[in-house]
Order: sequence, then structure tokens, then C-alpha cells
Amino acid sequence: MTPCRAAPADPPPYAVATTSPWAPAEESFADEEIARGLVAGEDACLAAAYRRWSGLVFTLARRSLGDDGEAEDVTQQVFLGVWRGRHGYRPERGPIGAWIVGITRRRIADALTARSRRGDLVTAAGSALGSGDARTGQPEDALDRVLVRHELAGLPAAQRRVLCLAFYEDLTQPQIAARTGWPLGTVKSHARRGLHRLRSRLEQQTQAEEHAYANA
Repeated sequence: MTPCRAAPADPPPYAVATTSPWAPAEESFADEEIARGLVAGEDACLAAAYRRWSGLVFTLARRSLGDDGEAEDVTQQVFLGVWRGRHGYRPERGPIGAWIVGITRRRIADALTARSRRGDLVTAAGSALGSGDARTGQPEDALDRVLVRHELAGLPAAQRRVLCLAFYEDLTQPQIAARTGWPLGTVKSHARRGLHRLRSRLEQQTQAEEHAYANA
């Protein structure tokens, strides 16, 4: 019988994601007992690990990301990673708490990378709005154009037209106003709102991809 089996009231793995990060720490198990039971596949030990370390994981993620929602997502991903990667834990390399912190740092890095990528795509689109020479001939620019094109398709028609004229035809805002016959202020308004919606759509796409990856 593994150490954590003595706690039948602990929730199963699917309940871990909904447990509050501020749940009281489980004091009945030593760290080593939690580690042994977790490696053995004991649900109760996963729940005990969550209660003991989720507050730390959440705090580290929020401190790095500056956003409670992203920190909650990272916390969930970390403990899904703990469960799925439990057979890779080696006690001789360090305590289980340090192992969980290591997973946390990798998940935070992944979240920051995804955020940076979203920002790069929106910045690329925004740069095209203020410059008549957006093409640099770099392969990355072509890739950005392809990736952004898919998200542009979901924007309202006026916003999509302004951003497409800027991003794909390299027109400045005054040139877009001349092409469309819209006042310059209207073009700027559509550009601003379009970029905001584009950022939101890219964020939603990335979050969906991260969720799919975490549950793969």
C-alpha cells in the first residue's frame, strides 16, 4: 500500500484543476511520502502535492507573468505535467518540491514565449500601418503575414480592410484614407480597434493551443 492511500477524501486528478490555490496545506504526509505515492500513481498524493505546492507555483507564475488568469493556467499545466511526468522524477536529484519548481519555470518560460510571439505578430501588423515600406524581404516577415492573415479573416469588414491594406499592400494611413474615401480619423479608429481585436484573437488561439498541449 502506498503512503497516500490513507487519505480517501482527496479528490481525483480531474478535480485538481478546480481546487483553490489557497487550499490549506496537507500536513499528514512527508514530502518523501508524497513523492513515492505520486510515482506509484496514487491520486491522493497528486492532490496532496497540489495542496502543498500550488500556492508557490501560482505565486511564481503571477510574479513572472503579472496576470492572475495566466498564472492560474500555468498552475494547472504544471500539475498536469507533474502527474504525466511523475515517472521521470528522481529523488536522488533533489526533493520533489524543487522538481515541481523546475517544471513551473519551464511552463512560465513557455507562457512568456507564447506572449512574445503574439506581441510580435501584432507589432508587425501595427508597423505596417505607420510605414510605407513594411517589406524587408526576410522569411520571418512572410511567415508573419501568413499567420496574421488567418486571424484577420475573423475581424469586422472595415477593420479587416484597413489592416489588410496596411499589412499586405504597405499603405500608410493617409494612403488608406485616399483609397477607401474614409476620413483619416475613421481609418485610425478602425486600425486601433482592429489591432486590439487581432491581439485578442491571437491570445485566444494561443491559449487554446496551450490547453490542447496540456491535455494531449
